[in-house]
Amino acid sequence: MTAVLMGVLALVVLGTLALHLGSAALTAWRYLRPAPPTGGYPGRPFVSLVRPVCGLDRYDAETLESSFALDYPEYEILFCAARESDPAVALVRDLIARHPEARAQLLIGEERISSNPKLNNLAKGWAAARADWIVLADSNLLLPADYLDQLFAVWRPDTGLVTSPPAGIRGQGLWGAVECAFLNSFQARWQLAADQVGLGFAQGKTLMWPRDVLDRAGGLAALGHDLAEDVASTKVVRAQGLRVRLARRAFAQPIGPRRLADVWGRQLRWARVRRDGFVGLFVLEILLGPVPPVLAMLALGWGAWVPPLLMLWYGAEIALARLAGWPCGPRDCAAMVLRDLALPVLWLATWARRGFDWRGTAMLPVAEAEAAHPLRPGTSVGAAE
Repeated sequence: MTAVLMGVLALVVLGTLALHLGSAALTAWRYLRPAPPTGGYPGRPFVSLVRPVCGLDRYDAETLESSFALDYPEYEILFCAARESDPAVALVRDLIARHPEARAQLLIGEERISSNPKLNNLAKGWAAARADWIVLADSNLLLPADYLDQLFAVWRPDTGLVTSPPAGIRGQGLWGAVECAFLNSFQARWQLAADQVGLGFAQGKTLMWPRDVLDRAGGLAALGHDLAEDVASTKVVRAQGLRVRLARRAFAQPIGPRRLADVWGRQLRWARVRRDGFVGLFVLEILLGPVPPVLAMLALGWGAWVPPLLMLWYGAEIALARLAGWPCGPRDCAAMVLRDLALPVLWLATWARRGFDWRGTAMLPVAEAEAAHPLRPGTSVGAAE
């Protein structure tokens, strides 16, 4: 083995370990440090909370009802459904009826502003929102009482968007735990750590927009320029010389039971979104997880050091999970290992094709989607209630 190759392999070992420990430390600091005594957006402005619904999930009654329990003085809630026949419509109507004190309404209809069905569903909510601050929150996110205050707390004059990754809770069974392991000490860790060093990027679960920032970019339709609104949102904000900032802590998403196919399909979809939006960064994702440094150590003849490396690697991840309140029991630790074994396979599978299927809709890169299905003028939105 040449000296150059040995040097590269040693760099893989030391570099990946340093990045792993560094990202865990940066994320832990967000959970350890006290809230800043000053800063954030002054006052508590009127907010439009827009939540798209599509079908019914196990925890939707709880997550959607959390919209009504925010400890915030002035906000409206706009639920968006594409069709009257959607199973979530009856639930939303019941929730609105049980909370007559809330400024809440259900909007039904779809305007085709992009090839992204979620954006088409949200378009009427964006148009109907009365506030200058609009928060788009997915239906499966459990909102804490101080949800809006947490978003405004990290606002600074150079901010164009506040966002947050989800933290998986209540994963049932092994594959539910694997889903949480992907969401928490892997994806949330990297996203929160990136924000800690000034490289924040959007996550579609929560997007808090000042209306004028997105309107300058062309409105909600501008978020259809990439496979997912997460990537497009990041590009829209950075193009204006502004920053994406993240709430200090991730917001909870109940997971429930999962099948292997569910976890694989979801992770493959997100990987293809990252590949399409930031291909240069995605190329480097093959180095994430402990598999590359372990293989490099074996090639160097450092096999005796593999167990200490793994103990340090997973020890840091488990410590972070405990600190953040993420699931970290024995099953969750086994799920971390399964996740890491899947990472190289997932990375390779992502290159097989572009695009994915989302709730029965084929999602393609914009150029391919427009060639296959040119956008038609938007249809009128149905009655609101």
